[in-house]
Amino acid sequence: MSAASLTNGDDLARRFLARLRPGRDGWMTAGLTAVLLAVAAGASALLLVLTGGSPSASADAIWTGSLADATGWTTTLLNTAPLLLVAVGACICASAGTFNIGQEGQVLIGGLVGAWVGLRLALPGPTLVVVVLIAAAVGGGAWAALSALMLRFRGVNVPVSTLLMTFLAIQLVTFAVSTPWFLQESAQGSSGIADAASNPLPANARLGGFGQYPSVQLNVGLFIALVAAVGVAVVLTRSRWGFRVRMLGLNPLTAKHTGVRVAALGGFTLALSGALAGLAGGLLLVSPVGTNRLQAGLSDNFGWDGLLVALVARNRPLVAIPVSLVFAVLRAGGDFLSATGVPYYLVDVVKALLVLAFVAPPVLVDLFRRRRGATPQAAPDLSVVPTKVKAAA
Repeated sequence: MSAASLTNGDDLARRFLARLRPGRDGWMTAGLTAVLLAVAAGASALLLVLTGGSPSASADAIWTGSLADATGWTTTLLNTAPLLLVAVGACICASAGTFNIGQEGQVLIGGLVGAWVGLRLALPGPTLVVVVLIAAAVGGGAWAALSALMLRFRGVNVPVSTLLMTFLAIQLVTFAVSTPWFLQESAQGSSGIADAASNPLPANARLGGFGQYPSVQLNVGLFIALVAAVGVAVVLTRSRWGFRVRMLGLNPLTAKHTGVRVAALGGFTLALSGALAGLAGGLLLVSPVGTNRLQAGLSDNFGWDGLLVALVARNRPLVAIPVSLVFAVLRAGGDFLSATGVPYYLVDVVKALLVLAFVAPPVLVDLFRRRRGATPQAAPDLSVVPTKVKAAA
């Protein structure tokens, strides 16, 4: 991961991330964002009408499934935790100028490593769930670190390698849950049939929470995600290490000349981003949001949605907290859309429109400012010659 490879291989991603940072034209960006949000809302309503649905009924279904009662709030908050962890990891990586888009695979690998540890180790009490989460984070971080090594030794572009590693992770998890000697569940009954999933984790490998039905239940995973978001925000803005990370993201050549070890720091931020995604996979495994067993669909697009959360939050960990809640509302409430006759995939369309509404304004404002700065100016009056030039003549 030399300075030259960082400058050339990830230049496009670096410029895109730089445009997502808050700029000087704040009011123009805010106004354009409001306009695009209105356009996104109108487009979403139009799509619902064209597919035979009702915008008001769809909004009521999302509200009912996510925020209308204690059960909805519990489901929404359970979805918020893994989304927030993935988004915080993406914020770290983006601050260093690297665009990691392989969180979906890193979530899967975290779940794979966590499931293997949880089913193979017999540890007492809550020690097992702590070890499972640590193992999941290590697994996700190691998987992301492979992309850093590919950039360092072979010059492979990070967005490309992290994306392709996602498909490899899907195949690896599918193999693991379909192979008896690996992680496939034990055969059930005399028929000897086993599903493509692991055995359920033992009770002491599952994450507890606070509150009981019918009240709102708060899982410990939410507090882990909130602590991670606040901690990363403080470290990035108030520490020497965070200053070096941001310097690397703004200009790797300048960072190198000031003594920053570009290769080590860039690779570490990529691995740290993967570790948080892997931790999210561990949460999906040990918290009630899933079935407490490893399956090929464990990630369930949490990696992709967490990346979108980071983009909408413009790579700011604290802003990612409310944004992840909004995306969790869409996930929890989207399950009720089928009752109104609306296809569930329209929720993904709404997410995409929201992302465009928040990501496009800073880019458009930057392009407008560049075009305005490139406007030809009046030619100088050559008849006015400076005094020193006259004296020299």
